[in-house]
Amino acid sequence: MFKRNVKVIVLQTYFRRWLAINVVQNLREEKRLRLAWEAQEELRRKKEKEDRLRREHERRLNAKTQEDFELLYHALELWRQEETERINGTLTGAERKAAFCGLLEQEAQLIASIGRHKLNADEENQQKAILRFLNKCAQPKRWKAYDGKITEMDTQYTLRARELFEIYQSISMNDIPKDERIDVLLTLRRTVKEHECKLTREIVELIDREVDLMSREVKECNLEGLRKRICTLFLQYIKTPKFNPEVARILKVPPDPLKLYKNVNFCHSCENYLPSTEFPVPANSRTIGRCRLCCKLDNEARRRETFLKYKLILENLRKSEADYQDDAKIVFLIQHQDLQYMIENIWGCQSALSACSDLYDLVMVRWDKQREWSPWNTILLTKDEADAHLKLCNLQKAYKAAFIHRIKNKHIRAKNYFAQIPAMTSFLHRSDNQANANEFLIATSIPTATKT
Repeated sequence: MFKRNVKVIVLQTYFRRWLAINVVQNLREEKRLRLAWEAQEELRRKKEKEDRLRREHERRLNAKTQEDFELLYHALELWRQEETERINGTLTGAERKAAFCGLLEQEAQLIASIGRHKLNADEENQQKAILRFLNKCAQPKRWKAYDGKITEMDTQYTLRARELFEIYQSISMNDIPKDERIDVLLTLRRTVKEHECKLTREIVELIDREVDLMSREVKECNLEGLRKRICTLFLQYIKTPKFNPEVARILKVPPDPLKLYKNVNFCHSCENYLPSTEFPVPANSRTIGRCRLCCKLDNEARRRETFLKYKLILENLRKSEADYQDDAKIVFLIQHQDLQYMIENIWGCQSALSACSDLYDLVMVRWDKQREWSPWNTILLTKDEADAHLKLCNLQKAYKAAFIHRIKNKHIRAKNYFAQIPAMTSFLHRSDNQANANEFLIATSIPTATKT
């Protein structure tokens, strides 16, 4: 019996040793996988940051859009501030004044260089916008059948728009043979001669003048101005609903000016009457202020801020809310100026959990995923933290009471700030009623469960 117990103890010792070895090996394997995953995630973040910096550098070198020029002016402002601090810290007296004069001259030269590049980019963007506009007019009618198939149909108006679009593309081409250019001009002449008016007569006169100059072997460079006039007048011809009926449904300015009276506002800065869509209306504004163009010029001249980060956060937020498919509305009322105020003044430009301050890695998600997103039902987190937060089922158990209390205080500040918007009033009352209803359901479900 004693020997049997000794042998059992020996077997148990080896068995437990084997179990311990397996546990240690499993822990080591889990640690290795975890470290490999962390290293891979670190490399991914580093690569994403390098790619983002490279794209921003390329956008500054080849600026084309409004956001690209915002980055350029923002970089110029950062450079000016650095040079100002350097001059104030190293120079005094007359040398300091001379350095500031040189800095002002360099800044003026850089602004002029950016302005020249912007003119070229605007001209290129304008030509692309014209082609997109004409292509949209020439598209056939489309609708989806009950079986999911797309049906296309051309009408007499779309065929007319497509014909005019092809002619415009032909007369806008450069470096084409002389014979082909004459054929295109004659086609254009026959097309506009179908309607008799002052505009068509002027186009015909310009066509005859170019054909005459080409027959006299005039150089191509001397015909550029004349060809631009022909393109401009023909574009005006295309945008006239009388000559191109399909364009009437796309024009921003309707043919009947009486329809504009209800949606036109006056900009006190540029003193122009513009549609209401040209006026940004942030949450803290009580009246309609300056138009978008005046706001952009003021930003380029003085503050030189870049709003690309906030626009990306708002774009990601709207995409995530659209995926819920619960008829969310508040997120589409919020402008990027409102989101900027929330991030800077309420959330302090950092994640609520890790205090990460890289705005490119931050996203806004719902605090309570069962309710619609709103400034008083949101939290600012990194992308990884947001994915983990949305997987939580019970916020009260997942977070400590102090953290939840801090988030609720931020929600109260946001609700007080956005309460002045008339359009937000109904959403405020609805969210309060929904919160009260949830509390009532929680309170009434407990005794019901105990009775059953």
